[in-house]
Amino acid sequence: VKLEGGERCATYRLVGDEEAVLPFPDGTFDLVMSSVALHWVNDLPKLLLEAKRVLKPDGCLLFAMVGGSTLPELRSSLVLAEMERDGGVSSHVGPFVDFSDVGSLLTTAGFTLPTVDIDTLSLGFPHAFVVMEHLQRMGEGNASLNRRKRVGVETFLSAACIHQEMYRGESDPEEEEECIETSLQIIYAIGWTPHESQPQPSARGSGKAKLGEGMVTSTTKE
Repeated sequence: VKLEGGERCATYRLVGDEEAVLPFPDGTFDLVMSSVALHWVNDLPKLLLEAKRVLKPDGCLLFAMVGGSTLPELRSSLVLAEMERDGGVSSHVGPFVDFSDVGSLLTTAGFTLPTVDIDTLSLGFPHAFVVMEHLQRMGEGNASLNRRKRVGVETFLSAACIHQEMYRGESDPEEEEECIETSLQIIYAIGWTPHESQPQPSARGSGKAKLGEGMVTSTTKE
């Protein structure tokens, strides 16, 4: 990392267990960042507590993670295909955190001033098998312990056909092949460790204005 004067800041790599105690003393860092990796953590509340521990007062936690509305088309297609072919359903996509739960996770871990945003991307692929191939090559396959050891070829073919029929995407006019739509949800969040310089809520009962005084109760037409 180069600084303004041209000096270099020392960096190093560390391989550790994110679900164990982080190998850093309390109050070590000003900033902790994570980029699309938290969906692999089994005990997310514990990791957030550890992130708060290693941050200095008024330190910042900044992360982006895969949200719960990711790959809904593929998930529903696999569920329908399994119900049709096998008479039951199983897990094929790893569990994700819902957007509505991120703020609660941050405040429960002791972070203040949480801010959460969301971005949903729509991607186009030729068919469902290409989607699954991309996930496999990215190392984003299903790692759930209760997943099925083997899924029949007929089930995958059925899922691909259902996906093709139910979730058609907008094809490129220059290309003859049709495409399917696949959604990806990214959640962005930021939280701060407590510090006296941060804005604080007023004491309970200290308000001097009534809520009704600023409300319009009736309107008249001229």
